[in-house]
Formats: sequence, structure tokens, C-alpha cells
Amino acid sequence: MTTLASGFDPQSFETRLYQQWEGSGAFAPAGNGPAYTILLPPPNVTGTLHMGHAFQHTLMDALVRYHRMRGYRTLWQMGTDHAGIATEMVVSRNLAIEGKGETRDSLGREKFIAKVWEWKQHSGDTIERQMRRLGASGDWSRSVFTMDPMPSQAVTEAFVRLHEQGLIYRGQRLVNWDPVLKTAISDLEVVSEEENGHLWSIRYPLADGMSYEHMEVDADGVEILRETRDYVVVATTRPETMLGDTAAMVHPEDPRYLALHGKFVQLPLTGRRIPVITDDYVDRAFGTGVVKVTPAHDFNDYAVGQRHSLPLINIFTDDARVVSSRDDIADKYRGLDRFEARKLIVADLDAAGLLVEVKPHKLQVPRGDRSGQVIEPYLTDQWFVQMETLGKRGLELAESGAVKFVPPNWINTYRHWMENLQDWCISRQLWWGHRIPAWFDDAGKVFVGRSEAEVRAAHGLGDAPLRQDPDVLETWFSSAMFPFSTQGWPDAAAMAERGFAQHVPSNVLVTGFDIIFFWVARMVMMTDHFTGQVPFHDVYITGLVRDKNGQKMSKSKGNVLDPIDIIDGISADDLVAKRTFGLMQPKMAEKIEKDTRKEFPNGINPHGADALRFTMAALAGPGRDIKFDLARAEGYKNFCNKLWNATRFALMNVGDATFNGKPQPQTDAERWILSQLDRVSAEAAEHFASYRFDLLAQCLYEFAWNQFCDWFVELAKPALNGDDDAAADSTRHTLLYVLDALLRLLHPLIPFVSEELWQSVAPKLGKSGSLMLQPYPQAGDIDTTAFAQADADIEWLKAMASAVRRIRSELGVSPARQLALLARGGGADDASRLQRFDASLRFLCRLERIEMIAGEPPAAAPAVVGELQLFVPLEGLVDMDDERARLDKEIAKIAAEKDKSEAKLARFGAGVPAAVVEQERARLADWAGKLDALSAQRSRLG
Repeated sequence: MTTLASGFDPQSFETRLYQQWEGSGAFAPAGNGPAYTILLPPPNVTGTLHMGHAFQHTLMDALVRYHRMRGYRTLWQMGTDHAGIATEMVVSRNLAIEGKGETRDSLGREKFIAKVWEWKQHSGDTIERQMRRLGASGDWSRSVFTMDPMPSQAVTEAFVRLHEQGLIYRGQRLVNWDPVLKTAISDLEVVSEEENGHLWSIRYPLADGMSYEHMEVDADGVEILRETRDYVVVATTRPETMLGDTAAMVHPEDPRYLALHGKFVQLPLTGRRIPVITDDYVDRAFGTGVVKVTPAHDFNDYAVGQRHSLPLINIFTDDARVVSSRDDIADKYRGLDRFEARKLIVADLDAAGLLVEVKPHKLQVPRGDRSGQVIEPYLTDQWFVQMETLGKRGLELAESGAVKFVPPNWINTYRHWMENLQDWCISRQLWWGHRIPAWFDDAGKVFVGRSEAEVRAAHGLGDAPLRQDPDVLETWFSSAMFPFSTQGWPDAAAMAERGFAQHVPSNVLVTGFDIIFFWVARMVMMTDHFTGQVPFHDVYITGLVRDKNGQKMSKSKGNVLDPIDIIDGISADDLVAKRTFGLMQPKMAEKIEKDTRKEFPNGINPHGADALRFTMAALAGPGRDIKFDLARAEGYKNFCNKLWNATRFALMNVGDATFNGKPQPQTDAERWILSQLDRVSAEAAEHFASYRFDLLAQCLYEFAWNQFCDWFVELAKPALNGDDDAAADSTRHTLLYVLDALLRLLHPLIPFVSEELWQSVAPKLGKSGSLMLQPYPQAGDIDTTAFAQADADIEWLKAMASAVRRIRSELGVSPARQLALLARGGGADDASRLQRFDASLRFLCRLERIEMIAGEPPAAAPAVVGELQLFVPLEGLVDMDDERARLDKEIAKIAAEKDKSEAKLARFGAGVPAAVVEQERARLADWAGKLDALSAQRSRLG
């Protein structure tokens, strides 16, 4: 008898099983097989598991578990990223909540960093706990935090070597600047969305008393304006930056401004003379065709400034206030916030008669994803990596196939980035992170080295005062080292201990398309440069997880789902509180609460980790985005329950019997299910190799639910309950054998329920230990070459049973009621099968008798299987008058469709495509066939 609980309850065993797995050390690389390595894209130490993590981690864990079962020496390299900006924000917010008056600046660098480490110690492993809850079978004993000594040594070494090779330099360049966080940020940390703004048109007077004849024409070349002007009109969306203009610019072929080439204008409100330059960057159709050039506060203008050797004038402080250091800026603007300065400047332009017009204008506004503030292009001294040589090599590695993208079209995105590389800004104005290994003397000269002692010794500085650069390296720099910094590089002893030679390169990286450049490309370049290896062979690119309507999940939309809530459940009140927490707009919070209570009136019931994982795998088709519907997870929870009940059935029918080795099938049903097992094992291997997790989930679901749990369980019952002891014993063995293989097939996707069920099945087959260490089923595990006839026979039996069941369903006959089945026609195989499978058919279809007939049957419901005609007599089974009425209604409906099709064909002219005509003829033939069959059935009823 089974010791399994009567119902499937994932909360009763999932946590217990994970603790057993981790405690056993089974997640660590083991054995003598070939190495198989996956790098975990290290999540932020500040973060929590979101649906994107759940999606990617499910796929990675499936690959890891599959290859572990295949005998590979498997490593899933775990780790977390120190997340400089995010972590400083979290700790600063915690300081404010504590209410002691402490701030980042009041504490100072050392004490603040100590606070960060303290927070990391107590709260920084939340996401790792959540990954465990999902079932991630990574080697936690080797987990790497990017601020740990080993990766920190690698980061320092990489910086120093790149500097020695002339690939790292310090210079003044334009960067994305967050004026709240007061640091440069990467493009990935900038979110640009369309917002309502304005377009200001401003007169810039011509210098030196100059004027010119201005002429404009319409689209047809007809003159619509001609006048003498002593000014040009400039259109801008950021009038405050005019204080830093160093040129006005027109298109070299714009006929309106040919007379102004090489002339000067007077910059309003400052009195500076700036040149009129020409550049084909100008869009003549935008605004007036004259644009201002502010190289220190616009990335496009910066590029223009470089081409024309324009001066760079910075007009803002690091908190986006107008500088006080320039004599040409009026006192009243100095110290003003940039948007306050905008209002005053616009007012002064208007008062001076220089403001031509203001009109609404939609524009893309860049905001920092952490602070939400408008990002300022800002001119600062930063550290950069020269990318030209590294980029060419990185592109070569992908183009040659050394690094392969899956799906392959993503190489186009990679190629686009690599062909348009800019030097990489790697410094950040933060305290938390890898401090830049550079020291300045009193004269401002910079020295780079692995330590201050090394710098002093190398440059003979003795006791001269030195100060270390206060900046830190951006987290993408340390993340770029992840493939080799986690394996001990550059320390030879550590590399040997960690197995560098086995795990670099890794086999596959599973990551999102949004960081192909920011992380994937940089790992390719850095790993190749420092180790001569590629970081990974394959890059499997996933899409975004959206809600069931295809909308991006966001807090502002109130449609975010927490994977842990799906696994363990959450009440409606707690879900509302979570979704509305921190929202500042009451109306938004009210709407989100209303929508949430409508969608989840009872909250979210526990689904377990397996149901969520199977959902993620089933949705992982090739493409960019997936739509997550909680109903799918509910369906896969039912799937797990189906497995549970099938296992209980098997164990109850096996009793105390045990079996060894492979079964020796005695029945056709056994031979058929073993053939199906061989087929699905081959398909699973194929889908793992091609990263088609959706097809993997589909084929395993079909085999488990339909072929094993439904058909084989039913087909096995006659043998299990019959008088043939050999057939009964063999069927029990096959039942356990296939169930064991099925649980092994499913384990990479649904590890918890498969392990829990297998622990009850394994002793019956002389097995022990953990399912995760059992061999994964392979095609050919059992020889099925002699089972082809049984395979065909059972497929025939299934078709017969399905046909009779369909008749029963259409007539609304109770499943318990016995039926008579008449058969006519068919071939010799059909006659033989009817005789051999008489008992099975009567059992499966609840038949009192099966009879072959030669003539016309009595009033009956028909069906066809191949060439065999089937009839279920209706007398005494249904109300004949009701059945006549039903058929008459159906005949009228089909006849109407047939008439429509005939009329459509009659209307078709010579110009109608042949394919369309042929399609309609096929449709007509189909309607005609159905009408003939229904008419014949109706005629038998009289």
C-alpha cells in the first residue's frame, strides 16, 4: 500500500526536500564526467525575486538538473552583485527610517560602508533564500558576492593591466549624470519615456550689425516669405542650456541660411558671440532649421562639438544648479535649480522681445531608474576603457560562431552594439563598490597600481602625500569579470582549486535581451582579453515576462506578480497592501486596489514551485515576450495532482511486490507504453539540446497526462484485475518502470513533486538515494524494435475507444450505462483486432456486446475508424423523437452551409485565385460528406 498522502499538497514537502538536497552536497560538481557549467546572472544583493528571475532561473535549473542526471560534472555558479547605486539608496533610506539623524554624508565614507556591510550581513541574502524556494540547485558553497576578496582581486588586477596596456584612461567626457545621486550612470539605468513638454522658439540676434534676406518656400517651391532679418530663430526644448551654447548650426544645403555660413550671432542674456556652423546633422524640417549647439549638455551636440572643435562650457553644478563661476552668467541665475532657471530665462527672453513662440511638444525625457530624476548630460572627469580593439575582437568571436546566440537573430542586436561602440565610462561617484586603484599626488598627477605601497615603490614616491581616487568602478565592470573572477583568476592556486580549466568557458548563459551589450558583450571582450577563452559557448536569450494581457508588469500599473506569492499563496488584503505600498497618488492606489480585488477576490491560492516552474517552461518559446496567465499555473497544479493520483494508483496495485531490471512485457498495452516512453525520451533530449523548453514541456505533459495517466492506467486495469498472473505481474513491473522513467523525465522541470513521488516508487524497483542523481532516460534504454505491431494495435484500440466515447458524450449517455456496439466493413486486421481486443474494448467503453454485421444497422449513432464503420443502436438508449429533432436541426444547419458554399463558387469569376477556388471546393466537399452521413443516419430512424 502507498504511504503517500491522499492529496497533493506542495507546501508539505517542498521546503523539506530542498533542505535535504542542499544538505547532502548534491549541488556541487561531482563525478568524472565532462564539465557542464552555467553562470547565474548575479542579481542585485538588494533585490527580491521577480517574475523575470523566476522565468530565467527555471530554465537554468532545468538545464543544470538535466545535465547532472546525464552524468556531467555540473556547476551552476551562483552569486550576487553589490549593486552600488541601489545598495547605497537602500542603506540611506534605512538610516532615515531609524530616525537617528544619521546620513551618508554625516557618517563619512568608512562608517557608511560599515553600515552597508552590516545591512548586507542581515538582509542581503533575501533573493538567495527566494531562489532556494523556487528550487534552484546551484552550488551555494561556491556562491560569489562581487565585493568578496577573490573577485575584488580580479577587478583590481584587470583595471591595472588594462591601464598598463593603454586601454584605460582618465579624461573629461560627457556622461549620463543623476543630479540626485550625484554620480554617472549607465545607459541601462536611464529610462526614456515620452512626456509632454514645450518647444521654445527664440531669436538669436546676428552679431556685428549684420542682416540678411530671409526667404521661405512651400512644398511646391512657391515663395511664401521674403524679408530682411537681423536675427535667426532657434527652436529648443531646453532653453536653460542656452547659457552654455557655443554655436548656432544650420544644414549646409539649406537655402534659407546660405548667407550666414561662417558668421556670428549674439547669444541672448550673455552677450557672447558664437559662430554659425554648418553640419548635415541638422534636420531642416524640424523647427526653423536653426539649432543651438551646447556640447557640454547634450550628447549629440557633444559629437558636433568634437567635429567642429567647439569649446565645452559647463553651466551646471553636480546637483544641476547653475554655476557661479562664469562671468557671462547673470547673478540672478547663479545657484538656481535648472528648472527654476528655465522659468526665469524664458521670462527674461519674453521681456526682451526675444521669445517668438511656445508650443506643446512631446519629447523623450531620460530619467534615472533609481531616483526618477531627469538625467543631465554632464561634463566630468571619468575613467574610460578604450573599446575599439576590444570591440573588434568581441564581434569576431560572435561572427565566427565561437559564441552562438539562441535564437540566432539576436546576433543582429549584438552586432549593432559592437559596430557602434563608444568608450566605456567605468567610474561612479559612489562609496559602495570597488574603489578605483589610482592615487593622486599634490600636483594632480595620477598613479595606478594594485595598492598604494606598490604605487610608491614603482614610482619612487617615498612618503610624498597621496590620496586615492574617491570614485568606485561601476558594477558592470566587475560583472564583466564574472566568468573568470568566480573561478579564482588571477591567482594560480585559486584557479586550480576552483577548477578554472573545467569551467571556463561555461556552456550556456541564460539572460535577457536588454543586457546583450551591457553584460554579454563585455564578458565576451574581457574574458577573451584576460584568459584567451570565450566566457560561454551559447547565449540563450529570453524575453520579458508580461501580464496575461501583454502589458509590462510595473508597480504603477498594479499588475506585478510576486513568484513567491504564486508558490506559497497570499491573501487579497496582503496582495492589495503589497501592490499599493509606497504609492503617493491616492487615486492610483484606489484604482489598483479595485482592480486587484476584482481579479483576485480571494487572493492567490498556493500553487507550489513546480506549477510555477512548469508554466514558465511551457511559455518559453522563441520570441521576445511571454504572457503569464495565472490560470496556466492552476492548470499545471492540476497536472502535478494528476501525477500524484497516478502514482497512488500504481503503488496500490503493486502492493508489496518489488521488481528488478527491465520489464519483460506480456501485453500489447505494455509494449505500446514502452514504445511511447522511448519516443518521448528521444524528444526530450532533442528539445534540451535546442533550448526549446516549450516543446519539452508540451511533449512531457502529453506523455504524462494522456498516454500514461489516462490510457495506460486504463489499459492496465484488465491485466491487473484479470486471471493471468504473468500478465498481471508484468503489468505491475511495467507500470512502475514507466512511472520511474516519467518522474526522471519530469524532474528538471518539476523537481519537488517528482522527487517526493519517486521516493515512494524507488524502493519497489530496488533504487535509493535522490532522484536528482538518477540517470535521465535515454532513447534505447529498452529495446522496442519488436513492439511496432503492438504500437499500431493499441493506437487502433485508442481510436475505437475514443469513437465510442464520443458517441456516448454526444448522446448524453451515462458513463455507467452498458452499450451495444455494431461493426461493419473494415479489413482483416480490423476483424482480428476486434476479436483480440474484445475484452479490452468492453472494459474501456462499457460495452455489453460487440457484433459484426453485414447489412444495414437499425437506428444507430455512427462513427468511423479507418475503414471500419461503427454503430451504437439507439433503441432504448435515447428518446427517438428527440434524436430525430436533433438530427433534423443539424441537417438543416449543414445544408445551409453547403448552399452558401455552392453559391460562393457560382459567384467566383475568372480573376479569383486558383488556391481560393480549390479551398472553397474542399469546403463544399466536406459539407456534402457530413450532410450525406447525417441524412443516412436520419433515414435509419424512420
